[in-house]
Amino acid sequence: MHISDLPYADPGRPDVRSGPRFLLWLGRNQLGGQLKALLWGVLHMASVAAFPLAVGIAVQAVVDRSGGRLAAAGGLMLLLGALTALGDTMLHRVSVTNWITASARVQQLLARKTAELGSALTRRVAAGEVVAVSTGDVEKIGWFVEALSRFASAALTTVVLCVALVVYQPALGLLIALGVPVLILAVLPLLPPATKRADEQRDKAGRATELASDTVAGLRVLRGIGGEELFLSRYRRASQEVRKAAVRSARLWALIAAVQVVLPGLLLIAVVWRGVGLVQDGRIGVGELVTVYGVVTFLLFPLQRFEEIAMAYSFSRPSAQRAARVLGLERTASTTDDGRHATGLAGDLYDPASGLLAPAGQLTAVVCGDPDAAGRLADRLGGHAPDGAEGTPSALLGGVALDEVPLAAARAAVLVQDKDPVLLSGTLAELLDVPASGAVTARASLAAAQCTDVLASLAQSSGDGSGDPMGTRITERGRSLSGGQRQRLALARSLVTDPEVLVLDEPTSAVDSHTEARVAEGVRALRKGRTTVVFSSSPLLLDRADRVVFVRDGRVAAEGTHAELVRSHPLYRAVVTRRTDEELDEELAGFGKSEQIEESA
Repeated sequence: MHISDLPYADPGRPDVRSGPRFLLWLGRNQLGGQLKALLWGVLHMASVAAFPLAVGIAVQAVVDRSGGRLAAAGGLMLLLGALTALGDTMLHRVSVTNWITASARVQQLLARKTAELGSALTRRVAAGEVVAVSTGDVEKIGWFVEALSRFASAALTTVVLCVALVVYQPALGLLIALGVPVLILAVLPLLPPATKRADEQRDKAGRATELASDTVAGLRVLRGIGGEELFLSRYRRASQEVRKAAVRSARLWALIAAVQVVLPGLLLIAVVWRGVGLVQDGRIGVGELVTVYGVVTFLLFPLQRFEEIAMAYSFSRPSAQRAARVLGLERTASTTDDGRHATGLAGDLYDPASGLLAPAGQLTAVVCGDPDAAGRLADRLGGHAPDGAEGTPSALLGGVALDEVPLAAARAAVLVQDKDPVLLSGTLAELLDVPASGAVTARASLAAAQCTDVLASLAQSSGDGSGDPMGTRITERGRSLSGGQRQRLALARSLVTDPEVLVLDEPTSAVDSHTEARVAEGVRALRKGRTTVVFSSSPLLLDRADRVVFVRDGRVAAEGTHAELVRSHPLYRAVVTRRTDEELDEELAGFGKSEQIEESA
């Protein structure tokens, strides 16, 4: 896999049973790149490790006054230098490729999961966690995948060198072969507490980030009530806890690094002391001692790779665990996506959990006193169980469970627009260039959503001076537009798709009453003969619906026309007229008395 081949045609189905299993799955999917990095790493380290041999030959040639061997040693040095440069260059190239391709694979998996779950994702996982996984965690996971091959090459080179030293100079080689495992194993007891401290630091940093995000998001409200200093003091305390945790973690990692320096130094002293004695006894030559000394010095380099892989794993394991948790989310507990009913989805839309029925071809308005419950119900109508609860029944379209059909088919049949739709940056034409049936034009959808003033505003600010609003660029999230203008453009985008079923959650909450009435008429006319479900408590919308369903405590409490429900149902009337609890209690008491009088009569 090359960087130029990205993105992957199919990033695969990850093993999300645990963080380590996810890392193992990533490694298996990059086996070719890992083997390439391993081979180049071995070439690089073997060339560096063999350099002391050439130096030892040169030193011994000087001692023996042999010009031929000195020239051969010089040629060997040049060859080893060239091989070292080649191996190092290609190792870096392949390792970075492994890092980028692994990160890209995780990013694609996250993007696919986000598209699959839609707005239900942030109801099941905190938005901050999704952001953390797609940014910092992806980098840490890529770091481990990249470091794995370099660690493998270091381990292989270390084993080969120890065996070679035992054969080359048994007296010193045996000492080194016994000392190197001690150096490696000496840091193992320090790794679990170091990993624990690193996890504590990340947890505290995550809480501080969430607190900072909440404070910034609600800063205007906090200033209005004079509470910003309270939240800022909380963030200061959280920030200090992160600093202390980072210092505690750094101290232990510094100790590990110190051990990696001190113990090899002691081994080097022992080798030199033993080697000098052997030279004095005439058992080995000066060149051999120089060679062994150079190899031992080189061994400090691959030993650093052992420390690096330990750090990379300790940091990437919780990151992989978080990624696996996000990637393990499913549309519902019973999702099969087995291809049944992939086409031809049509008919009445029914939610078994609430008893809500939206007849085919009609405009159904849903009144729900709890906005959060309305959002969950809207998502469920789109084929998602936003709470992820076991046994949550799926919505049925024409008697077919939406969570039993492929996601593309469910999305094509039912479109859900939540109460806070996002406008992506780009021109108006690009905003409305979405997958659609083609039966509804962009102009028709804009007209139905009452976007005349929006088009006029965009025409005045057209960058090319042509006055064409379709070519005017909309800033990120539509920040250059008012809330009502953004809401109507989002509605036009939903209308132009012309799905079999369109579910709108509070589509006119940010517009004035006159515009809201015209939007209601426009949507009714444009969606004639199509199934439309609108979640709203606005009388202007409710009065234009074919039928109104009142949902209370998660179940359908009443249904009929708006006028019928206003006359006959006090709870419904209280919701749509925004009455207080005291007024509602008085009305319910009066309603009960009137019923008793009618019964006695």
